[in-house]
Amino acid sequence: MITVKQKEEKAFADLKGKFGYKNKMAAPHIVKVVVTTGTGSGIKRDKNRNDFIVGRLGKIAGQKAGLRPAKKSIASFKVRQGDPIGVMATLRGARMYSFLDKLINISLPRTKDFRGIDRKIVDDIGNLTMPIKEHTIFPETADEELKDVFGLGITIVTTAKTRPEALAFFEMIGIPFKEETAGKKK
Repeated sequence: MITVKQKEEKAFADLKGKFGYKNKMAAPHIVKVVVTTGTGSGIKRDKNRNDFIVGRLGKIAGQKAGLRPAKKSIASFKVRQGDPIGVMATLRGARMYSFLDKLINISLPRTKDFRGIDRKIVDDIGNLTMPIKEHTIFPETADEELKDVFGLGITIVTTAKTRPEALAFFEMIGIPFKEETAGKKK
């Protein structure tokens, strides 16, 4: 099986004709992967929820996840500055490539009714942010923990400078995008 890292190294040869890259460093490559989830108001009801989410996200990401505090107080949401409201793990290097291989080859195909990722989630500066509705698609989660299901967001940060460049690069590394159908009516 060809890994994401091997596909990324091959990207220069395949994309240089289309985008006119002069050297290998001009071709896009992955900088980091950020895995996040919000804990929201769950801490008010259950103090152990944050520990559960930190532990579960740590197993999924392959490294310890950190709690993120609220930047400012918002009275209508009953949030005070410094309250933990999210969990985040930033992956680089070997852990990043291992996580991407697991995401593309194992987790996304396990998603219920999966037909591909929408191309709209790639932004204009070349980053991809995909939502995952249930963390249970990852193989590290046990089936008996289905009562505490949470969603997460995965951001893949690249050095691509434009959206078409990023889309071509993501297709090269194996991100499963939806098939475009000509003449599709809504």
